[in-house]
Amino acid sequence: MLTFQFVPYSEILNLNSEQRTLKLLDIVRKNKIILMQGRLKPSEEAGLIQKTMELISKDFKGIELCTIYPEAKNEKFFSQVRNIVVRFLVGGIDGLTIIGPATVIKEIKRNPDKIELLTYNIKKNGRG
Repeated sequence: MLTFQFVPYSEILNLNSEQRTLKLLDIVRKNKIILMQGRLKPSEEAGLIQKTMELISKDFKGIELCTIYPEAKNEKFFSQVRNIVVRFLVGGIDGLTIIGPATVIKEIKRNPDKIELLTYNIKKNGRG
C-alpha cells in the first residue's frame, strides 16, 4: 500500500534548513511519499541529498525527489511582473515537491501536463 503525506508550507516555514531536512527524512524513512506545498531552496535540496547519503543502509536505500514549478503560459506582461513580485515576497511557496523512498519510487517523470510516479510492486514482506 502506498502512503502519501501532505506537508503544507506553513508546517516548515519556521524551521531552519537542518530541521526541514530532518523532518522530511523522518517522514520518508517511514516509507511515505511526501507531497509538499512549495519547494526547498537549492542549498536545502543539496543538504537533503547529503544527509540522505549519510543514512543509506540495508533498510534505507535513499530518496527520489522532484519539484514542479507552475508555468506562466501566455501571460500578459503585467501578470508576469506581478507574479515575479509575489514570488519574491512570498518565497518558495509556489510549486510542489515530491519526495519518496527509493525502495518505493522507481522514477518520477515530469511532463508539461502530468506527473508520472513509477513505483515498484510492493509485497507484504518487502519489495517485489
